[in-house]
Amino acid sequence: MGHTDRSAVGEVRRELREFLGRHAEAERIDEAELLTSELVTNALIHTRHGAVVTATAGPGSIRVEVRDFMSDLPAPYVPNADDGTHGRGLILVRSLADAWGVDTQMLGKVVWFELRGGRP
Repeated sequence: MGHTDRSAVGEVRRELREFLGRHAEAERIDEAELLTSELVTNALIHTRHGAVVTATAGPGSIRVEVRDFMSDLPAPYVPNADDGTHGRGLILVRSLADAWGVDTQMLGKVVWFELRGGRP
């Protein structure tokens, strides 16, 4: 996905589900889909320059990377009760992912997460 149309998040979810259907347990697919949606949406909202999503599945693990083209690192955010659902993306990533992080690039950054539970 290389544009800022948030409707593309659904397309990314479908493609990820199709790919992981051959490589991961159902519960982990649901989690990967949710976390990917959060990271892609964050990239589209906060950078307005599109995002590139890469998913890999190895023996017993899933890794998803969302690359954007802005060097600003994601800031920690503590949502309050009046925020509705805003600001909870990285909280979900921290809560559900077995590992996650941010890698800076020459142009932009990659926010990634890993889940254990791919098919052996």
